[in-house]
Amino acid sequence: MALLSLRITEIFYSLQGETNTVGLPTAFIRLTGCPLRCQYCDTAYAFTGGTQMTLDDIMAKVKSFGARYVTVTGGEPLAQPNVLPLLEQLCDSGYNVSLETSGALSLKEVDSRVVKILDFKTPASKESHRNLYENVDYLNKADQVKFVICDRGDYDWSRLKVDELSLTDRVEEILFSPSHDQINATKLAEWILADNLPVRLQLQLHKYLWQDAPGH
Repeated sequence: MALLSLRITEIFYSLQGETNTVGLPTAFIRLTGCPLRCQYCDTAYAFTGGTQMTLDDIMAKVKSFGARYVTVTGGEPLAQPNVLPLLEQLCDSGYNVSLETSGALSLKEVDSRVVKILDFKTPASKESHRNLYENVDYLNKADQVKFVICDRGDYDWSRLKVDELSLTDRVEEILFSPSHDQINATKLAEWILADNLPVRLQLQLHKYLWQDAPGH
């Protein structure tokens, strides 16, 4: 029987740069491949290449860091079906596990112990037509929904989606993140305050600490 494996771009140890665990030491597993091509993507290097690794080898590498938190990301990790047993193994091993996903692929089979970071694509991403809105039905209270904002149109669209999808009832964290170099974070903060939105302004810590260096 063949061992389960995944194509991996990198596995590294760093501080979490986003979400409600920002700043915490975290092991990152970045899977290779993504069916989307968002215009602001900062991980295009993960679209191709990578190294095939067995789940056992991935688990061993993660264990070597001694981390409590593990984030599985991409690319789009759900594009590789074997990510589901990996997530289960990580949870069984006692890690606090999060999954960063574009929302274009179904969350239905994701282990309920995993904190899902669902990134709905805004119009300016040029991939909003890929949003799979039925994924809202698979969200738990501990999960988080993220919107990357590129301009005022994205902000207004995201604000309406928060209401339309009743996201404040679904999850405790709704993240509005300014697209790096495309919108001033202060301007986004002013819009959020003016509308008194129940969302968290999210800045990417790693882009301040390591200036977009891969592997952080």
